[in-house]
Amino acid sequence: MSKRDYYEVLGVAKGADGKEIKKAYRKMAMKYHPDRNPDDKASEEAFKEVSEAYEILSDDQKRAAYDQYGHAGVEQGGHGGGHGAGGFGDIFGDVFGDIFGGGGGGRRSSVQRGSDLRYSMQMTLEEAVNGVEKKIKVPTLVACEPCDGSGAKKGTSSKTCQTCGGVGQVRMQQGFFAVQQTCPTCSGKGKVIEDPCPKCRGRGVNEETKTLNVKIPAGVDTGDRIRLTGEGEAGPNGGPSGDLYVEVSVKRHAIFERDGSDLHCEMPISFAQAALGGEIEVPTLEGRVKLKVPAECQSGKVFRLRGKGVKSVRGGAMGDLMVRLNIETPVNLSAKQKELLRDFQASVDGGKKHSPKAKSFFDGVKKFFDDVKK
Repeated sequence: MSKRDYYEVLGVAKGADGKEIKKAYRKMAMKYHPDRNPDDKASEEAFKEVSEAYEILSDDQKRAAYDQYGHAGVEQGGHGGGHGAGGFGDIFGDVFGDIFGGGGGGRRSSVQRGSDLRYSMQMTLEEAVNGVEKKIKVPTLVACEPCDGSGAKKGTSSKTCQTCGGVGQVRMQQGFFAVQQTCPTCSGKGKVIEDPCPKCRGRGVNEETKTLNVKIPAGVDTGDRIRLTGEGEAGPNGGPSGDLYVEVSVKRHAIFERDGSDLHCEMPISFAQAALGGEIEVPTLEGRVKLKVPAECQSGKVFRLRGKGVKSVRGGAMGDLMVRLNIETPVNLSAKQKELLRDFQASVDGGKKHSPKAKSFFDGVKKFFDDVKK
């Protein structure tokens, strides 16, 4: 049976460059891979065909021979089956990672970056608004000093793993399939330590509690993070350290609630103050300020004090303080006070102009029931 043109098999033009050929091959290989098409002989044959085409067209010398002499130019050296040096075995390893999420079979570095750490820091609203410097203690892994993070005893060094040749991966191939896995001898490091450091026992790191001074900028809020570069765990085998992320959590305040750059507070006032109006003192983070309350003010009325809020750590204008009035009902009244209130109530009963909200409410209730009866 005659073989199809390799360019036709991959669906590329004869002038396609290496990137185009590789991209086309990956697409076709993933489509026809036997693991994606179990018990499908047609897909298995198609997969072999695209792999053979890629082996030839991805090699400059083989491609030149194929372009000049066709299939005859590449079959003399035993290339047609796709199992020669640099052939299907290497190609399979390249696509194997694309299909299953694994590596491509290349050398893995034993020097790796250390893990990042997270530290939750609680602070008061005042500290968050004004900024603060705090001292924290963080348990972490630091590079072992005697061996300088190598894991090998001072004066010695690690050696290349004989099992994997320093790659950190071993490949087992059975017929058509190849499986790549972590080297059991060196655990993927590519090196073995014959004489480990007595302090870290070959790990290259030791547990330690570090004390750090952390500067928290003004305007932070709950959920903000400050990154301290290089203050995370030390990397294995002398690798660079990770980072430390300090997460801010602002405690609940007794008076204020924060909403972005604005602050909110509830201010209780007496019935007389609300009815007659006057001047009251309102707390802010900078001290007390005067607020003029107009006569006949209703409960729930909100006043905005501009510039008395918070300046966000991300910049922008200073926020405002929103003061919500809450008219407080008097308690523990004396007999005389109760009598005075009864006289006052009697004087305003029936006066619709004294209770505009009550009038509109009850008018609405009456209309509702009238509509229901219809």
